[in-house]
Amino acid sequence: MVEKFLEGKGALITGGASGFGRGFAIEYAKRGADLVLVDIDEENLQNTANRIQEDYGQEVTPIVCDVSDSSQVKKMAKEAFEELDNIYILNNNAGIGDPYGPDLLRLKEKYWDRLININLKGQWLVSKFIAKKMKKQNFEPYAGKIIHTASIAGMKVDEKLPAYSIAKTGVIAMVKILAQTLSPKITVNAISPGYHVTGIYNDREDVMKMTMEDGHVKTPLNRLGTIDDVVKVSLFLASDQSNFITGHNFPCDGGIAEVGVPAYYFESEI
Repeated sequence: MVEKFLEGKGALITGGASGFGRGFAIEYAKRGADLVLVDIDEENLQNTANRIQEDYGQEVTPIVCDVSDSSQVKKMAKEAFEELDNIYILNNNAGIGDPYGPDLLRLKEKYWDRLININLKGQWLVSKFIAKKMKKQNFEPYAGKIIHTASIAGMKVDEKLPAYSIAKTGVIAMVKILAQTLSPKITVNAISPGYHVTGIYNDREDVMKMTMEDGHVKTPLNRLGTIDDVVKVSLFLASDQSNFITGHNFPCDGGIAEVGVPAYYFESEI
């Protein structure tokens, strides 16, 4: 039986329509949390909200928002706290992928702007407007927990993913700064996924395998990651088991960031 340790608490998840965001939402709902789901994809956002309400009976508020637009984020934050006055968890998860291949000096400015604005500025804006309200809550011992989705690309930069690597490096640095800024009332941590199949963007299993082979990368655990792998880390960070942890980045990558080895060292296929 699933322990409902989030009963009486709310969670706001950006990028909540699909992928990791939908995974976070479903597992939080199973554990008793009411939800605010934020995404720019209105159709999938509504579908996810409807599914969770039907399957788990939790209150779910979908809000369409472009996280790179400060006026939209400010409006979203106001609406979120009007619907749920007990937002204890913020999953800063919204993000997009980088065109794979162009080096930093050949990357088109429009791709740079869009990716930095969504993946880095967007996480800053959401934290800025949500954390102000979270700090005023009366939960004990903490007013809330913020969990950012970073990436191993922010730990082991990839010249073929230049803007993405720079944005995710920035997210990891921002987490450390926010952990100081929001202490002692709010904990702030990051999760850095590796090569995961989430069903969004261009990350089908065959594409992920080709990308890893092209970069001569292989996970020591010899498989691609799943949404569930990342969700389990998020559940830990949302629980009281992580109460003495803040300012950290948790790789969830099958070992690539620390001990990953070139793909050609292995005979087996991934």
